[in-house]
Amino acid sequence: MEKTGIIVCGSKGRMGGAIISVIPDYDNLLFIGGVDSSYMQDETSETESKKAPAGKFLTLKEALHLTAGIKNKVIIDFTSKSASLIHIEEAALYNVPIVIGSTGFSESELKAVENYGKHIPVVLSGNMSLGINVLLNIVHDASKYLGANYDCEIIEMHHKKKKDAPSGTAKMLAGAVAKQRNIDLAEKAVYGRCGDVGEREKDEIGIFSVRAGDIIGEHKVIFAGNEEVIEISHKAISRNNFARGAIKAAAWLSGKNKGFYDMRDVLGLNKYE
Repeated sequence: MEKTGIIVCGSKGRMGGAIISVIPDYDNLLFIGGVDSSYMQDETSETESKKAPAGKFLTLKEALHLTAGIKNKVIIDFTSKSASLIHIEEAALYNVPIVIGSTGFSESELKAVENYGKHIPVVLSGNMSLGINVLLNIVHDASKYLGANYDCEIIEMHHKKKKDAPSGTAKMLAGAVAKQRNIDLAEKAVYGRCGDVGEREKDEIGIFSVRAGDIIGEHKVIFAGNEEVIEISHKAISRNNFARGAIKAAAWLSGKNKGFYDMRDVLGLNKYE
């Protein structure tokens, strides 16, 4: 059986390293190489070739050009929203499927990514773990059965080097509640509170971010009524959890012609939309 080649963008980052470390666990996958703009700075001198060492590429375009002979390959991208928007354009140019785990996209940027699904297979998710994607359905159903009289607040915690806030996962969880309650999250989301902000308004969804230490990722959804409080939480123990989800998405995309998907498509979970 032909193996699927994997190119990892952001290969020197925390998630990129985790993905590369677990690829050997899969007999149907082959690590082609990593893409990271810091390779030349870190691993070559001014007198050396401008190309990074074998299997290490400065740009995705370079990686796709030099691996053109490998027909069955998928890109896994954990970089930044700006880099991912470049990478998905290059993936479409070379007709290669792409899995994107970057977060912080605006609505217009998300729409641009979705449109690429008309040309190549794309998986975009703010969280690749099975647990979080199951949790989305749980939170949606909890909101449904508890009703709008239960106030919803979300707390998310990540390591101090995470640049965007709130997390993509927190936005997904808030979106599940907003979807069920038929409200516009852009209008009802409250990102932190400070000063004399007045009483909590009806249908507010509070989202609060913590950045400290090396916290991998923790999310808590609170439904508070007048006489009880329900807390639903998820804690990531290892980045390998997300890495294996991304690899599962890459293997699932292999062989598909085109389409825009999320992790619940990959995992075969029922959608609440």
